[in-house]
Amino acid sequence: MSVVSRVKKHISELNPYVPGKPVEELERELGLTDSIKLASNENPIGPSPKAVEAMKKALTEVHRYPDGSSYELRAVLSEQLGVSGEQLVFGAGSDELLELIAKAFLGPGDEAVFAWPSFAMYPIVVKGMGAKSVKVPLTVDLVHDLDAMEKAICSSTQVVFVCNPNNPTGTSIGRDDFDNFAKAIPDDVLLVIDEAYFEYVRRKDFPDALSLIAERPGTAVLRTFSKIYGLAGTRVGYGVMDKEFASFLERSRHPFNINSLAEVAAIAALDDKEHVEKARQVNLQGMEYLKKEFSAMGIRTWDSDANFLLAETGSGTYEALLPRGVIVRPMEGFGLPDCVRITIGNNVENERVVSALTQLRNGSR
Repeated sequence: MSVVSRVKKHISELNPYVPGKPVEELERELGLTDSIKLASNENPIGPSPKAVEAMKKALTEVHRYPDGSSYELRAVLSEQLGVSGEQLVFGAGSDELLELIAKAFLGPGDEAVFAWPSFAMYPIVVKGMGAKSVKVPLTVDLVHDLDAMEKAICSSTQVVFVCNPNNPTGTSIGRDDFDNFAKAIPDDVLLVIDEAYFEYVRRKDFPDALSLIAERPGTAVLRTFSKIYGLAGTRVGYGVMDKEFASFLERSRHPFNINSLAEVAAIAALDDKEHVEKARQVNLQGMEYLKKEFSAMGIRTWDSDANFLLAETGSGTYEALLPRGVIVRPMEGFGLPDCVRITIGNNVENERVVSALTQLRNGSR
């Protein structure tokens, strides 16, 4: 009997996550050198030197299993965030936390509500548990339609995912709108707030999601070290929630899911406030530069509180940029065929993408 006949139907129908094309792959395919990747929202200045040094020191101990409770990282984060250690759950990136939530709370017959387009992992983790994704279209301004999301909640809804700032649009929700939405959600529905880009936020009225946890126990706030901390390759993220919520995810997670190098790097990164501020400033300056240049070319962009811009460059842009050694993120799969998502890079990378787009719009080869 073929293994195909044994696989669960919802798994066989699942479309896997497709990451951004690696630079190495592009250069192998087209024989290029000096290509750049602005597709995966990575930090262009890299990790903190303190984090690198911490990993070097820990290398001689990698024959030992890591601390399964992530005791030291838990202690540092709990102090910085003002929460108890029992309220923290760690994952291999916030992706794993999404999967743990789906594993613990979703199954056949259940529904999860989220905006669309939004983070591609939401429909994957939901479908992976045999549950149904309820995708609520963004507004015409590509912002969460909170009224429509509230109306989409029904007796089968177990989880509501809110990506704030939203990926791939960069748009965000203000405090008043978010607080009203949170109050309107039934208490027995889990509210998961994905704040992967929290440290880049500029808007003054951004919601204080952590404070909501005490008021609404079925709330989780997810964050990551992959973005502003420059540790995407180590895979470490965390969730903050009430102790009972956290206890169910702890039962669901694999032991030793945070490797020892990731933990020491995360602790060191949290201690390097100067590096975080530098990354924030590089992002701010790069974003203003790109927005100005794109506007001059007649390319529409949306206000972004993240480290990327959604740009309406016209269909076929992704493919046309590849021979020029520039990788961005195509948006066809998100229902935005005329757009690409462009990560804010360093000065050289930002100038490179502007030059490539200028050539395209001038018809140059």
